[in-house]
Amino acid sequence: MYRFFDGCRQRLVDTSVGYAARRPHDSATGRDRGSITGPVTRRGIPSQSIDRGAPDDENSVSKSRPALTDQSNVAGARRALGPFSVAPVGFGAMRLAGPNAFGQPGDRVRALAVLREAVYSGVDHIDTAQFYGPEIVNELIRDALYPYPDDLVLVSKVGARRDRHGGFLIDDQPKQLRCSIEENLRALGVGTLPIVNLRIMRAGEPDCFFDDQLEAMVTARDDGLVKSFGLSNVTLARLLHALRFTDVACVQNAFHLGNRHSQPQLEECTRRKIAFVPSSPLGSDGSGLGSVLGQREVVRQAARLRITPAQVALAWTLQASPNVLLIPGTSSLGHLRQNLAVSEIHLDSEAVRRLSLV
Repeated sequence: MYRFFDGCRQRLVDTSVGYAARRPHDSATGRDRGSITGPVTRRGIPSQSIDRGAPDDENSVSKSRPALTDQSNVAGARRALGPFSVAPVGFGAMRLAGPNAFGQPGDRVRALAVLREAVYSGVDHIDTAQFYGPEIVNELIRDALYPYPDDLVLVSKVGARRDRHGGFLIDDQPKQLRCSIEENLRALGVGTLPIVNLRIMRAGEPDCFFDDQLEAMVTARDDGLVKSFGLSNVTLARLLHALRFTDVACVQNAFHLGNRHSQPQLEECTRRKIAFVPSSPLGSDGSGLGSVLGQREVVRQAARLRITPAQVALAWTLQASPNVLLIPGTSSLGHLRQNLAVSEIHLDSEAVRRLSLV
C-alpha cells in the first residue's frame, strides 16, 4: 500500500494486485465485465462480407515488395500491451477524420473499408480518441467493427478536447478525465475499455495535480471503466513517479528517426517490459518539414531494399526495441497494406547502422 505525493490527497493505492485480479467479473454472464465480445470473431468474418476495396494505383504495392500475410499467423510476432498480447503493427485511427483529425472524412465508405480491412488482415490494436473528429473516429470504429472481435484491443486517450475550429484544448481536470472516459464508452458502445491513455497536456515536474490525475485513472480502473491505463506525452520524471504507485500499461510518446527525445522513456519502458507506442512514427503526419520520408538515407535504404521509405522508417522504429508497438495511421487501403507488411520486414545491420545516424 502506498500514498500518492506527500501533501496531496491521501488516497491509498494497492499496487500488489495484478492485472488479472483487477478484471471486474459479471456474475450474470460469467464473463469478465467489459470484455469486448461479440458473435463475430476475426476468423469468423467471411471475406466476401467485407468491402475491402481496391487500392488506388498510386498506393498499390509493387510486386517487388514483401507480400503481406495475415499478422495473426506470424510466429512469435506478438508483443505485450499491458495485460494483452497484440500484433506488433496496429492501426492509428486519427487520420480517418478530416484534416487535422477534425470533421468528417472525405470518403466515409473508404474510411469504413480501411477499418474492416485492418481487422481482417490481423490488426488487433486500434488507437483512437473521443477528441478525434471529435467523436467521429469512434463512431466510424463502431459502425465498421461492432460487435468487435474478442481479441481487439481498443486504446483511447483522454486529456484534451477540441474547439469549434478544430484547435486542441486542455481537458485534463480529474472530473473531466472521468467524463471523457465515459464519453468514449458511449461512443464505442462498450462497458469497459481495454486501455485508456492519460495525455499529459501541461509541462512541469510531478506535482499534486498529476497525482490527482493518476487517482482519477486508478479509480476508473477500479470501477471497471478501463482494464488498464497508460501515459502519453510523458516525461521520464512523471513516468517514474507514476510507477511508484500504479501499473502503467504503455507509454505513447513521439518517437521516430528524426525525433528521439523520448529515448530515455523508451529505455525505461524496455527495462520494465512496458509497451512503448511511438506516436507520429513518420513525423509530422508523414509529410512536410518534420517528416522522415524525405531523408536522404531513408530514400537510399528504401531503394536498396526495394521497399518504400515509409516501410524503412517504420521497420527501423519497430526494431528499436522488443517492446515497441506501431500504430501507423492512414485513410488509404494501399498504404494500410504497406504498413502492415512492416511486421515481416527485417532491416539488415547495415541499414540499421546508417539509419541510426540520421
